[in-house]
Amino acid sequence: MSFKIIIQLGLAAIFLILSTGAAWYEGSAILENHWEWEHTAIFSQITNGQVGSQHDILSIDHFLYAAKFAPAFPLLMLFSATHLIILVGYILLKRRDRAFSYYLSGVGAVFLISSGFVSKSPTTGLKIFFVTFLLIGIVALAIALYRFLNNKTGLTST
Repeated sequence: MSFKIIIQLGLAAIFLILSTGAAWYEGSAILENHWEWEHTAIFSQITNGQVGSQHDILSIDHFLYAAKFAPAFPLLMLFSATHLIILVGYILLKRRDRAFSYYLSGVGAVFLISSGFVSKSPTTGLKIFFVTFLLIGIVALAIALYRFLNNKTGLTST
């Protein structure tokens, strides 16, 4: 593995860890905002039923609250995690262009599907996530298609 890839892995992991901590901290404001529990503590409601106190709220709902109302660190989490996912796929499938193209297609499809889940949100933060998911999905599919077509014409190795 080359030095450039190791640096990218390290930096993406550091950004992911730091942005996760910051997003979790920002999202902890959900504990004080009782009126948001019904709309934002979705995972807690699925797991625990009705949310009646701060102790019923799961940590994952902190991230959802941060994404809705303070999306900077959750977006940084998304970008660094996406970079890590694509980089790990590249490392594992480096010598198999067709398999990496399928991998990118899968990543793109997951992002397009994810954009559908947040498409109807009234909050600015999740509207930003909708556009981001949509763009990442389209770009991943476009790159996969480009690589796939280049592989068919024999311009890259298999």
